[in-house]
Amino acid sequence: MKKTIFLTLLLIANMAYSQQTINVIPYPQEVKYTGTNFAVLGFKLTVDKKLTESKNYAQVLVKTWNKRASSFSNSVSNELPISLTLDESINNGTEAYSLSITETSIRIRSASSRGCFYAMQTLNQLVVFKGDEISLPQLEINDYPNYRWRSFMLDESRYFFGKEFVLRLLDELAALKINKFHWHLTDDQGWRIEIKKYPELTRKGAWRKDSQIGGWKSELRSGNAHGGFYTQKEIKEIIDYAQVRNIDIIPEIEMPGHSSAAIAAYPWLGVIGELTEVPVVFGKHKDSYNISDPRVIDFLHNVLDEVCELFPSEIIHIGGDEVLFGAWSESGKMQAYLKQQNLVSPADGQIYFTNSISDYLAKKGKRMMGWNEILGQNIHGFDNSTDYQTKTSLSKKTIIHFWRGDIKLITEAAQKGYEIVNSISSSTYLDYKYNAIPLKKMYDFNPIPEGLEKKYQGKIIGVGCQMWTEWTPTYKDVEYQTFPRIAAMAEVAWSGKREYSDFVNRLRELGKDWKNSGINFPLEEIK
Repeated sequence: MKKTIFLTLLLIANMAYSQQTINVIPYPQEVKYTGTNFAVLGFKLTVDKKLTESKNYAQVLVKTWNKRASSFSNSVSNELPISLTLDESINNGTEAYSLSITETSIRIRSASSRGCFYAMQTLNQLVVFKGDEISLPQLEINDYPNYRWRSFMLDESRYFFGKEFVLRLLDELAALKINKFHWHLTDDQGWRIEIKKYPELTRKGAWRKDSQIGGWKSELRSGNAHGGFYTQKEIKEIIDYAQVRNIDIIPEIEMPGHSSAAIAAYPWLGVIGELTEVPVVFGKHKDSYNISDPRVIDFLHNVLDEVCELFPSEIIHIGGDEVLFGAWSESGKMQAYLKQQNLVSPADGQIYFTNSISDYLAKKGKRMMGWNEILGQNIHGFDNSTDYQTKTSLSKKTIIHFWRGDIKLITEAAQKGYEIVNSISSSTYLDYKYNAIPLKKMYDFNPIPEGLEKKYQGKIIGVGCQMWTEWTPTYKDVEYQTFPRIAAMAEVAWSGKREYSDFVNRLRELGKDWKNSGINFPLEEIK
């Protein structure tokens, strides 16, 4: 009889544990509750000697917890030991980890420093300060990401926000296990990276006299000049900060289109070459780099030399979107160049050019990435052009960043062997208003297109969300558009969606932390 009662109580307890939900975003792949919550007064950290990259960051977190604990305890006694151990048996990739919490110890195991870092991020969300004690659940977690590419893009070409904002943003990305910071540094309305060989790019190309406000066709202007750029020293500091947080920074240097700021600095770069000032109006502009001129190719190589030297990332993003081919069609030099290279259309010329950049980057140990127009697809119908025939194939080494067009284009690219990051604008663009992409729509996004055969699904290497900034002139505006939706994308990319109501409940808790840290976001959108 006593045994029956005991087993019944144990069953009820196990059911209670299984119904619990920890307030962690992104939610771990596997969570097993092993007991009730318990209180602790402090922590003591030990780290495997081989995990030096994890040690400093883990020490900072533990020091923070202990400092807070000391505010309600005269001494940190009964310290709970935390161990970080290198364990090659954790075999779900370099970012995978195991986390075990009991009343006597916290054990973190991973095959890499990255995995230990992500385990500490999970633990940081599990450590709850309540009243005058620290509370922890007893559980075992086995966790790993669904996708190796989980990115957030910040456009600073339209508006420059500066180092301090970027550093704070990197902290938030790391907490959500986002591992790529895609940095859009050049475009028509501003050049934001110091290139020492071409000082006019930042002396002139980083500044505009005014800015369009009020929408795409608006005649309204802000009445204020705008500009700014990052020195190479500042960029190195930001890269170092990101590396500690296991974030790879992917620089984007737009070519051959979206290049008006550079052309304004050096007019000989353009096909038309009439720009003398950085445009104040947003949207697409007619001119682009004159790829028929060897001087322009040398310029781009020289720029990429400095970019590759600065950024340790294997990937360099070259944009490649929204090239207006009208200027190419009207240029005798461009037409002669296309004919000389035996190219059948401007789109074919772009592929030829893009392949040459890919080859150049490959010699420097880098791999090229670009928006899906680099495949030669007419996804816009710019200039009423119907001449989009191509006979040149884009290098298979290229990563395709899909943002617009029929979903079948992803299938076609996957079938051809390209690796793809799915950032379709209708589900991932953070500049879209909340009525266009509400939180739930972003949470429901599946990076694998419906109907894509299983044998091609591995070609979808990840997902990214984009913060274009034409209409967000302040960092507070950027925060408002980014949070809370960035949390939805982070969970989709790491572990996949769960019950939406469960996600919202966890997000409300995370929202409290955002509010306490001063992040500007619409709390009413968490619904």
